[in-house]
Amino acid sequence: MQTQVQPPKYVEPPYTTDKTIIDSSAAETLSTLASEAQSEKQGTEIGRKTAEFLETLPKNVANFVNEYNFLVISFVVLVATVIALRMLVAITDAIDDIPFLASFFQLIGFSYVIWFVSRYFLKASTRQELAGEVDSAKEQITDSNAS
Repeated sequence: MQTQVQPPKYVEPPYTTDKTIIDSSAAETLSTLASEAQSEKQGTEIGRKTAEFLETLPKNVANFVNEYNFLVISFVVLVATVIALRMLVAITDAIDDIPFLASFFQLIGFSYVIWFVSRYFLKASTRQELAGEVDSAKEQITDSNAS
């Protein structure tokens, strides 16, 4: 039970005496030419505006940096700090992935804390020595910033 599909037959449209019929290929050519001319005009306008923008860009950036110098420097320092912290976190994660190395560094840290507490916090004389070292470090930092 096969059915054959027959193609539709072409029916000639009725003939009209209206003389306003335009050849469809001519109409498409005219509209294509008009749209191409308009597109070219828009393209040159966009190109001109882009060239003007790029020409004034260095001057605008220099004016912005001169006007907002502190904010620009603060932003650059903030971005650099975030990048540095991300790198430190990545390095720390990489070290933590190495077997036994993370626990070895924890053991070193605990050992140093135990030594520091026994060295500086058990006797009053060593606490005074530590306070003197902290005060001298504060003076060195404030003197170097003042000059």
